[in-house]
Amino acid sequence: MRRIVLAHLLGVSAAQAGAAVPALEHAAQLYQQHCQSCHGINRLGGAGPALLPESLSRIKPDEIRSVIQNGRPASQMASYANVFSPAQIDALVDYLQQPPATPPTWSNDDILGSYSMLADLSKLPSTPQHGADPMNLFVVVEAGDHHIDILDGDRFEVLARFASHFAVHGGPKFSPDGRFVYFASRDGWISLYDLHNLKLIAEVRAGLNTRNLAVSKDGRWVLVGNYLPGNLVVLDARDLSLVKTIPTIGQNGTASRVSAVYSAPPRDSFIVALKDVKEVWELSWAGTPDFEPRRIPAGDFLDDFSFSPDYKQLLATSRKAQGGQVIDLDSGKVVTDIPLPGMPHLGSGTYWKRNGEWVFATPNISKGLISVIDFKTWKLIKEIPTLGPGFFMRSHVNSRYAWTDVFFGPDNDAIHLIDKQTLEIAHTLRPMPGKTAAHVEFTRDGRYLLLSIWATDGALIVYDSNTLQEIKRIPMNKPSGKYNVGNKIEFAEGTSH
Repeated sequence: MRRIVLAHLLGVSAAQAGAAVPALEHAAQLYQQHCQSCHGINRLGGAGPALLPESLSRIKPDEIRSVIQNGRPASQMASYANVFSPAQIDALVDYLQQPPATPPTWSNDDILGSYSMLADLSKLPSTPQHGADPMNLFVVVEAGDHHIDILDGDRFEVLARFASHFAVHGGPKFSPDGRFVYFASRDGWISLYDLHNLKLIAEVRAGLNTRNLAVSKDGRWVLVGNYLPGNLVVLDARDLSLVKTIPTIGQNGTASRVSAVYSAPPRDSFIVALKDVKEVWELSWAGTPDFEPRRIPAGDFLDDFSFSPDYKQLLATSRKAQGGQVIDLDSGKVVTDIPLPGMPHLGSGTYWKRNGEWVFATPNISKGLISVIDFKTWKLIKEIPTLGPGFFMRSHVNSRYAWTDVFFGPDNDAIHLIDKQTLEIAHTLRPMPGKTAAHVEFTRDGRYLLLSIWATDGALIVYDSNTLQEIKRIPMNKPSGKYNVGNKIEFAEGTSH
């Protein structure tokens, strides 16, 4: 009986509770005494982020331990080094990574109850109030202390900086006119920010663990894809009010998490990849949409995907599969397999024209190589060896190079510049030796680019894209990504979509 009661207290199974009764029991008591006022009695979040395994999945136990012990700068998270012993901190780390016995739920009423309107748009100017080119602004995510910077892409100066929710993820998305930007945090918070007035407009919690969001090209709808609960949430893009929730249940009745959602502008639709059923969904936003999914059978479960330049084909892959598949979105048929080794990161791939024909290049999370594919034949053109597995790859129509990192390798302070015509590595830069270099984004005209140094004492480094000379270094706290308004709303060649 004690084990069952403890399992309920801890939110774990009876077997798990029996394996470490004293430590976990004590950790649960510590949590309720010191943590639940900010993080919620059921670990669903409050003033602080949700502390569920799904929310913490990308954070290593040592980092969780460090935050408990040392606190987090520029946040309400205080240091507990003088409150908890090392053994107590270790027990808390273990406790926070235990899954609840009963999966937490997040209903329409919960979504509606979380909603807040923070500014009256009708009273705000409809033109930019900052003097910078609104199409050449950058939105920069500082992951180290969970802040967002709005950067002038001409002067490379920060116009505004504000706190974000925990672990903004999936890349901010923009309204088609570039005025608004939408953020999704790992623990489900969706935020609407006005780039003309540099002001937060509205927020809502659409789920407990969110993958990413997409915005329709007509500027009316936001689609949010969730891991927990497994569903899609449609929001009104004008104010983030709830429109509809759609459980992601396969044709065979299997419930699924959402791997990714993207906008397909030429198709007037959203494309959704499901993680636990072999289906791709297309949701039209044309006319007066009902957002009923068109189900497209897939050859495998899908973790990651990208589009052909005309958005007629989907390049998709599973983390467990060797290779990928091409799905024709018009016919709904799997066209062919793609010979890709390891774990290609298609969502971060890029395409360009080589000898007049489109090619697609993707980094690889598990192997030190770049795979280059012919869009017409789907044949592998070349595998380019790199110093290690990579995560991000970017280019611009006006750049002769594709920039790629080696994020997961021992040489993660290096950046390769691949000549887009010869498919050879033309340069290897080490912007800040010993610190991870990753994620490039170009200015709208492609003349300059911004590169991130992923460290708490990191920086944005501005380069001339032709001469490769460093122009400026802006200190930042682990700037994980930056996104140029003009490139994003124009779905420009070379950037992520």
